[in-house]
Amino acid sequence: MRQFDWDDIQAFLAISRAGRLTAAAQQMGVDHSTLSRRIAALETGLGVRLFDRRSVGFVLTPEGERVLADAEAMESLAMRMRHRLEDASVGLTGSVRVGTPEGFGTYFLAPRIAKISAAHPRLEIELIANPRMFSLSKREADLAVSMTRPAQGRVYAYKLTDYTLGIYGSRAYVESHAPITSLHDVLAHPWIGYVEDQMWSAELNYLPQISTSLVPNVRISNVISQMAAVTGGAGLGVLPCFMARTDSSLVRLLADEVALTRSYWIITHAETRDVARVKLIADFIRSEAGQLPGFWDA
Repeated sequence: MRQFDWDDIQAFLAISRAGRLTAAAQQMGVDHSTLSRRIAALETGLGVRLFDRRSVGFVLTPEGERVLADAEAMESLAMRMRHRLEDASVGLTGSVRVGTPEGFGTYFLAPRIAKISAAHPRLEIELIANPRMFSLSKREADLAVSMTRPAQGRVYAYKLTDYTLGIYGSRAYVESHAPITSLHDVLAHPWIGYVEDQMWSAELNYLPQISTSLVPNVRISNVISQMAAVTGGAGLGVLPCFMARTDSSLVRLLADEVALTRSYWIITHAETRDVARVKLIADFIRSEAGQLPGFWDA
């Protein structure tokens, strides 16, 4: 077996995670032909074919699957070495990528980033606030906030907080329709809900908890756009109270009868949870979430 270098391993990891050569090359900041040569060199060096080239992209072969585990172990070791040297020599610099649900990222974390940025101006914070789950093992984020505690993987999870959701409508909509005084009344109104195949967590399936008869008239893939549709008068919807209270044109309905509870969890990878800058951001989020009496409730 001929020797191969670390760049070949990084190229292999990038393609195995992205699934496509062009996407992996863009992530690594190299030309796709360079990436292709690195994979060819690695396959030659190992004497095996690592990927099947298909119309859907690059798919790992059985040999590639076995190599992936070793490549990720090498990556983890390299990361630990780099982080220890950085933390010891230059302190809190570099970047931390935080993946969160869009509501949490937009309405809780983003307004508070100024605090941590002012205290650590050399630290770069990347906030990815999207309606999706983040894979820490694939290095999609350094730490993540999720609506569920992960059941597997080399990760650590800490419960941040519970939060309350309720039924909301726009003030103009509510005032122009018959009074809503019972759960039976809401069945006569149009509803905004999630696109079913875009519901990235089972925790988002709110409507059956209110009534199994509720069927959305409008389906939207993310909660921020759902809130905009409710504000615009498209119908009623279930919204997190910490978001809805920021818009005075929204009215909460049947608060005594409908108060759903969900949770946020902060998740870090076993390999990076003790890296100083990752730990700093995780501790900051935990501290801020715990110092807001009434913020997460109705």
